[in-house]
Amino acid sequence: MSEERSIREIRLEKLQKLRDLGFDPYSVERFEFKHSPQELLDRYDELQGETVRIAGRLVSLRIMGKAAFAHISDGDGLAAFKLLDIGDHVGIEGELFLTRTEEKSVMVKSMTPLSKSLHNLPLGKEKDGETWNELKDTEQRYRHRHLDLIINHDVRKSLLDRSRIVSSVRRFFDNRGYLEVETPLLQLEAGGAAARPFLTHYNAYELDVKMRISLELYLKRIICGDVPKVYEIGRVFRNEGVSNRHNPEFTLLEFYEAYSNLEDMMAVVEDCFKHVAEEVFETTSLNGLEFGKPWKRVDLLTEIEKATGLTADDLSSIENAKAALGSREVMNPSNGKRIHAGDENNLGGLIEKLLEVFVEPNLQEPTFVVGYPIETSPLAKKDPNRPGFTRRFEGYVLGREICNAFSEINDPIDQRERFDQQLGEREKGDEEAHPMDEDFIYALESGMPPTGGVGIGIDRMAMLLTGADHLREILLFPMMKPEHNQANQDDED
Repeated sequence: MSEERSIREIRLEKLQKLRDLGFDPYSVERFEFKHSPQELLDRYDELQGETVRIAGRLVSLRIMGKAAFAHISDGDGLAAFKLLDIGDHVGIEGELFLTRTEEKSVMVKSMTPLSKSLHNLPLGKEKDGETWNELKDTEQRYRHRHLDLIINHDVRKSLLDRSRIVSSVRRFFDNRGYLEVETPLLQLEAGGAAARPFLTHYNAYELDVKMRISLELYLKRIICGDVPKVYEIGRVFRNEGVSNRHNPEFTLLEFYEAYSNLEDMMAVVEDCFKHVAEEVFETTSLNGLEFGKPWKRVDLLTEIEKATGLTADDLSSIENAKAALGSREVMNPSNGKRIHAGDENNLGGLIEKLLEVFVEPNLQEPTFVVGYPIETSPLAKKDPNRPGFTRRFEGYVLGREICNAFSEINDPIDQRERFDQQLGEREKGDEEAHPMDEDFIYALESGMPPTGGVGIGIDRMAMLLTGADHLREILLFPMMKPEHNQANQDDED
């Protein structure tokens, strides 16, 4: 800490000297420039000999006799003269030229200090193929993300690619005639998913309210209002655990299309991933995955039987399933995951646990798993050809759930019965069971056309397309405990 303070004090003294000379960097409001450093590199032959103006952060410096050489960066890179500390922002005007070592440079005619870095940035050094003093500690990287953006170019690219992915998704749905809408963050009943909400208080109305856990029920109200194609990209909040694939605050895309069904939604998902991969990454082949062809389609019970030997008859009731499994723990030897049949209260929960433990790890290439139990799908249409199951699919890639979709219930009587069943689960102690939402039922009673709907986790989509292993690698500002509590941080990674 004493070294850090001394560096800060030295730089504060330099700042004062700059001000004394009439070069206060913080008094400058703007600096006009025509080219980025990378553009000057790319167009060097065309612009050589011309006067150019660039601005950016100084990230390296070396002194050679009476000349000072520096590397200036706006995130891209260019060699340029410099007279200030590493980390400062400057504006430079000068002519492009080649040094004796044929390094593309700028002969500085004038320099304008634009900001002063009061800290020593951990830019790292390299010699003989070895690097040191780099910013590698993940705790510091996540806590001080601005340093990560400055220093770690691979991280910077992934984080910026995430924003480009969101923009590309938006263009995809806009071009297909979907209307982007906004729905409430604060809700009296947080529905649309199985999750515990965050609670807060609305002072103006003296109401306890919940932060939304999904976008679904309000978007379907808009479908009931005869707006046939809608989507929203928004933050949702689920008061649950943290892991490399879960964050209580995350970004969700949901879209709904009237007069469409489950199979139509599969095609939209395929087209969306293909569009984003091509537009952002200029290829449909990413990280060993191919998004330019149709996804696999598999049946949930069929995949469970392949992985466990349990048949559809074994899974026709909770009693049959528990009898087939016995009272023992059942483990997947390939990943160490296990279940205990006695812990499950209903057939749907047990089937989805079997999916999680035995099937999900095998779903590496893009795959739609179709046919989910009614107990865990309170918003999906019943499958007329399979009692006890619904018209629902989930999309998986690399063993990770990436989307969830239904042919949506538009029968208000059926929907009320499902909500009543969920209330029964809540009375048994399931805090994540779906609440009753009378306003939503009223909207359905006013008439909703047959509709297909999908939810895609944008954060997981970004992980998948950028190749990130951890959710925090594609979140600009992941939630961190205060530093004085860090020793007690309980991370489930």
